[in-house]
Amino acid sequence: MANAKILLLEDDANLNETVTEFLEDEGYDVTSTYDGYEAQDKIYESKFDLLLLDVNTPGIDGFTLLKEARENDVVAPSIFITSLDGVDDLERGFNSGCDDYIRKPFVLKELSIRIETLLRRGFFHEANDMISLGEGIEYNTKSNELLVNGVAETLGNKESALFKLFMQHPNEVLSHERIYKELWDYDEDPSDTALRTYIKNIRKIIGKDRIVSIKKQGYKFTSK
Repeated sequence: MANAKILLLEDDANLNETVTEFLEDEGYDVTSTYDGYEAQDKIYESKFDLLLLDVNTPGIDGFTLLKEARENDVVAPSIFITSLDGVDDLERGFNSGCDDYIRKPFVLKELSIRIETLLRRGFFHEANDMISLGEGIEYNTKSNELLVNGVAETLGNKESALFKLFMQHPNEVLSHERIYKELWDYDEDPSDTALRTYIKNIRKIIGKDRIVSIKKQGYKFTSK
């Protein structure tokens, strides 16, 4: 998924640089960090689509970092990259909340495949990239595009992120607080007026009845 935001935690400077350059060439937006505390700050400053974490790092180790992040409702899929190869280490990694585990040394192409697969699998379980919403409206889970009769609709960054969130959680009430947390970074002030505008713009494309406003709770996207 091109343009996905990835947080990389790797204290080996050469490997960090190699992985960062490779993933950026693949089209990803990479934020690289070198110790656990730096990574921890970044996790809560911005929303990432995937966390790529070394384990034995200065400050906070990767296992502890991810476990605490999960306890604080960070839901981004994660991959551990580590030289640890014991079964107990593998178990601890998954128990801390990771979604995949790749042992060093690894081939960069394999890492790319795992990332792409996880980004898609973490949110969608459709065999096809396209999800039909009826009446000529489709959603491309790979490119995150909303199409009407095969033509991509123009959505702003937050509108696109909001619609993706609805597609990830169909028929589920998403609270205003949840939406604010997903769409706005920590240094931005959430705006109820802006959110209503984003909802209005999306409704113009898919129909006003597809996104239901639940009084004092939030919004629900209806898949049927």
